[in-house]
Amino acid sequence: MHDQVQVRERSKNDPYLNKQASRESNARSYPRRIPIAIKEAEGIHVKDMDGNVYYDCLAGAGTLALGHNHPVVIQAIREMLDRKLPLHTLDLTTPLKEQFVDELFDSLPEEFAKDARIQFCGPTGADAVEAAIKLAKTATGNRSVLSFQGGYHGATHATMSLSGMLGPKEKVHGLVPDVHFLPYPYAYRCPFGVGGDECHQLSSRYIERLLQDPERGILAPCAMIFEAVQGEGGAIPAPVEWIRQMRRITQEHHIPLIIDEVQTGLGRTGKMFAFEHAGIIPDVIVLSKAIGGSLPLSVMIYNKRLDVWKPGAHIGTFRGNQMAMAAGLATLTYIKEHDLPSKADRLGDRLMDHLNELMKRVGWIGDVRGRGLMIGVEIVNRDAEPDHMGHYPAYPELASRIQRECLKRGLILEVGGRHGAVVRFLPPLIVTESQIDEIAKIFREAVHQACTDVT
Repeated sequence: MHDQVQVRERSKNDPYLNKQASRESNARSYPRRIPIAIKEAEGIHVKDMDGNVYYDCLAGAGTLALGHNHPVVIQAIREMLDRKLPLHTLDLTTPLKEQFVDELFDSLPEEFAKDARIQFCGPTGADAVEAAIKLAKTATGNRSVLSFQGGYHGATHATMSLSGMLGPKEKVHGLVPDVHFLPYPYAYRCPFGVGGDECHQLSSRYIERLLQDPERGILAPCAMIFEAVQGEGGAIPAPVEWIRQMRRITQEHHIPLIIDEVQTGLGRTGKMFAFEHAGIIPDVIVLSKAIGGSLPLSVMIYNKRLDVWKPGAHIGTFRGNQMAMAAGLATLTYIKEHDLPSKADRLGDRLMDHLNELMKRVGWIGDVRGRGLMIGVEIVNRDAEPDHMGHYPAYPELASRIQRECLKRGLILEVGGRHGAVVRFLPPLIVTESQIDEIAKIFREAVHQACTDVT
């Protein structure tokens, strides 16, 4: 214990971590699992105060599509400052803002873009989700919301109400009423206990029958909301056929469909937007994280037929973040010009190949899944009794140990999912093949060490 204290005291990270611990809210989260202070950052790498360099496969929880301090983002910010453009305009427009909207609409499927309206929201994805629900309630006159088990839509009072996580809700009373949670097609931990394709088929049938039941107990829904790939829920991709069925069902029942693209948007899953894998057109999408090019920005884009709310129905002081629009415009342009969605698809497959090969050799890995460069590895306890599907229970302690071993070796990853037992990969889209191979190598070494320690 004395030696460990001495090591910590010698670290140049510690003065900053100690100040943070003494002054920052107990709600802080990432520093508890990634105890470093960042001195410099470039591309996929960050450097701490001791000079240690890490591969950053957290990347601002998916915010840094082009990594840290990408030249096109820095240039866009510098040009804006040199031209003395306004930094903040509320919702007053500027040439820059209109150019940003042009580029964003040009990134959407034409069928969606031709009838689209955009709402600039407060600088967090949660505010865009709040706006989407308010819009849907206003447009339909209904109040019930259909959400999904395992979903995550933010940590505000309303968005927490829409999210599957129970922990943050336990001490918060009076959550938004009339939110109804439906079974998400999580094949490995199938809510119906069957797995495989039957999991998503049963989910679709259940939801369709539910909405046909005149005594279902749920008042007419104002909206259905889900992530095409659940992020915080454990990097769980919804089968494309299930997404198509949700679109069909919601259309037949005149329920606006909201796709939460906060973490999946802008190429992360191998398409510009995750809903494009299914070839559907939603009624509403919400975007944040990567859309601001590493700076705070969120928007809601929706079909114009829903645009019936009144002026001032959703406002926010920082919806006019012009610097984020400049950075976002540069990011969008770069992603399209360099076809980064296709690259994410290709390199995601490369990383999945590495991880699947590791799973064959390591019994503590129960599942490897994801879409594009949004991948999760579920850690299980093979010493416990498996369920009737043959799947072992989650092993969050080992997942945390693997995360720590990765950090020691220069790899930043996050854990999440059910029970905190899913190790998640969210590298920036500019990652290279050789970096993917090195990341996989570090992870493999960390897994072997962590598993050795528990046996």
